[in-house]
Amino acid sequence: MRPTLRMAASMAAQSSSLKPAAMNLLPPIPLYRRLLRAHRKHLPHEMRVLGDEYVKAEFRAHRNVDNPVHLVGFLSEWQLYAQKIEGDAWVGEKLDQGKIEKMSDEQLAQLYELMKAIQKRGEEAADEELEGRS
Repeated sequence: MRPTLRMAASMAAQSSSLKPAAMNLLPPIPLYRRLLRAHRKHLPHEMRVLGDEYVKAEFRAHRNVDNPVHLVGFLSEWQLYAQKIEGDAWVGEKLDQGKIEKMSDEQLAQLYELMKAIQKRGEEAADEELEGRS
């Protein structure tokens, strides 16, 4: 049987001996909904649109991943992200250097593209604000 996101979540719940204080992972669909709800409640409109697009693309891309360790890591990181968004702990936070060093070239390129998209939206918003004042 091929592992799925749902199986990974249940395996993570069973393997609590791997971490001293393992958190219970949400299954993929409730986690996905929680992420979109957190964006709706806690992010400005521009950031919400970008964040929603990114979450949707990532969950689609990981729909058929076979590696259960990768799936558990995927769900864990998204759950931590949801907790940060809900608590506003993300404001001004920088990426952990250890996580950046573990990223593949493809992930670094994706992170760079995300940074460029955020900068572009920020510039567009600033231009609109200047035009509104004129």
